[in-house]
Amino acid sequence: MTAPAIRTGRGPLVVGLAVLAYMLGLFHRVAPAALAQDLVQAFATSAVALGVLAATYFWVYTAMQLPCGVLADTLGPRKLLFGGGLIATGGAAMFALAPAFGWAAAGRMLVGLGTAVAFVAALKLIATWFDERRFATLTGVVVLAGNLTSAAAGGPLAWVLQSLPWRTVILALAALSALVSIGALVFVRDAPPGHAPVRLAPGDWRRGLAAVLGNRASWPGFFANLGMGGAFLGFAGLWGVPYLVEVHGMSRVQAANHASLMVAAFAFAGVLWGAASDRLRLRRPVFVLGAALLALCWVPLLAGMRLPSAAGYLLCAAIGAGAAGLTISWACAKEVNLPQYSGMATALVNTGCFLGPALLQPAFGWVLDWDRAAAVPGTLSAAPGAHAALEWQRGLWVLFAFSLCGLAAALFVRETRARNVAGPA
Repeated sequence: MTAPAIRTGRGPLVVGLAVLAYMLGLFHRVAPAALAQDLVQAFATSAVALGVLAATYFWVYTAMQLPCGVLADTLGPRKLLFGGGLIATGGAAMFALAPAFGWAAAGRMLVGLGTAVAFVAALKLIATWFDERRFATLTGVVVLAGNLTSAAAGGPLAWVLQSLPWRTVILALAALSALVSIGALVFVRDAPPGHAPVRLAPGDWRRGLAAVLGNRASWPGFFANLGMGGAFLGFAGLWGVPYLVEVHGMSRVQAANHASLMVAAFAFAGVLWGAASDRLRLRRPVFVLGAALLALCWVPLLAGMRLPSAAGYLLCAAIGAGAAGLTISWACAKEVNLPQYSGMATALVNTGCFLGPALLQPAFGWVLDWDRAAAVPGTLSAAPGAHAALEWQRGLWVLFAFSLCGLAAALFVRETRARNVAGPA
C-alpha cells in the first residue's frame, strides 16, 4: 500500500502521541546520570551495581528491538503503544517506590520493556499516515525530539532534583506514561480513514529475518553502533556526570550541563551527518569520519585535560557530534538488504546501539572498583574524590577501546552511494 498524503488533521496527533512515548523513554534512559548519587545513597550500592542498574534498561531495550518490528506489523502500533505505556507506567512506579536495589532493578527492566516499542511504533505511524516522501524528514524530527529530551534529563533534571526528591520525579514520569498510554488507546488508529492497516503475512518475518542475519553486509553497522553507541551512551548516560564531579570538581548541575551538551550535539549533528551523506551520495566516508572524531575525543581526557573550560565545552560537543555519525548506520543497513526487509535490517543495527551501553556501563563500573575487593557502600555518593583519578582513567580507556572497535567496524561498511544495492523488492 502506498502511504497517503495526510487525509485528516488527526495525523499529527496520532504520530505525536507515539513521539511523546518515545521522548519519555529517552528521558528514562539517561536519567541515571543525574540520579547517580541519589541512587547510591538510597540503595547503599557500589559503582558496579549502579552500572548494572542503569544497564538493565539497555538489556531489555536491546532484546526488544527485533520483536518490536514484528509486533508493530502484527498487532499494530495502537495496541503496541497502549500496552507498552502501561508496562512503562508500572515499571516507573516500581522504580520510584523501590525499598531495595532488587526492586529498583526490576522496575528499571519494566521501563525498558515498555518504552522499547515507541520508536518502532512512531515510524510505522509516519509511514501509514503521511506521504512517503516525507518519511525521512519526519523520522529525523522524531530522533531530534527524542535526543533533546535526553538533554533535559541532564542539567534540567539535576536542577529539579535540588527541589524535589528523586522518587517524586520518577512518579511524575509514571503518571505521564499512563496519560500517553490512555491517549494512544483513545486517539491513535493504525491507518487513516479509508485505508486498511498493513499486516505482516504469517511466516514472512521469519524468512526476512533469516535473510538479514545471513547477510554479511548487515553486520558492520551493528558492530560500529555497539562500539560508538556504547562509548557515547555509557558516558553521557551514566558515568560522565560522576566523573566530572569527582575528577574535575564540578557541581552536579554543572557536570550534568556538560552531559546535556553532548546529547544536544548528538541530536543536531545527526541531522547534519545524514544531510551530508545524502547530498554527497556517500555512506562509508561520512560514517568513518564520525567514528574517528568520537575516538579522538577521548585522547585529551586520557592526557589529563582539565575541565571546566571553553575547550572542555567544545570537547563535549565534539563527543556528541562524533557519536552522531552512527545515524548513517540505518541507511547503510537498509540499502544492503531487500526493501521489504528494511525494518528488520534497521532494527538489527539499532540493537547494537543499546547492546553497547548494556555492556559498557557495568564494565566501566567494574574497572572503576577494580582495586576494591569489597566496594564500600555509598562511596560514589561521597564528596568529590571518592574514586581516585587513576581509577577513572581506567574507565576512560574502556570508552576509548569501545570507540576504536566502532571505528574499525565502520571501515567495513559497504558503500552503497545512497541507493539500494541488494536488488529489487
